[in-house]
Amino acid sequence: MHAAVAQAGPDRRARLEAFVETYRRTAAAAPHLYRLMNDRPLPRDRLPDGVEAAAMADYVATIGDIDLARTGWAWAHGLVSLELAGRFPDDADLDAGWAILVDTLDTRAAAPER
Repeated sequence: MHAAVAQAGPDRRARLEAFVETYRRTAAAAPHLYRLMNDRPLPRDRLPDGVEAAAMADYVATIGDIDLARTGWAWAHGLVSLELAGRFPDDADLDAGWAILVDTLDTRAAAPER
């Protein structure tokens, strides 16, 4: 993820596109691992201090707002989970759904007041 974002450069939209494309591609490449990592409670008391913040640092810095970043992550998780489960109809334009996510995050991140 970090490498894809670094290659995207400083442009926020390009970085957001890199985040969502990498998130989606990684989940699709290893769906069982994705579910194993995300379908159970996270034992935060067992994590080293700062590891969760470090994992999200590039993403949060790109968006500039922790609440918007968490909302975007939840949206991406929902899209990935439904896609992996085959819950979308055959004629669904999933790429359009991901593009709407990027558009929304980019627009909200650019807004002077959130």
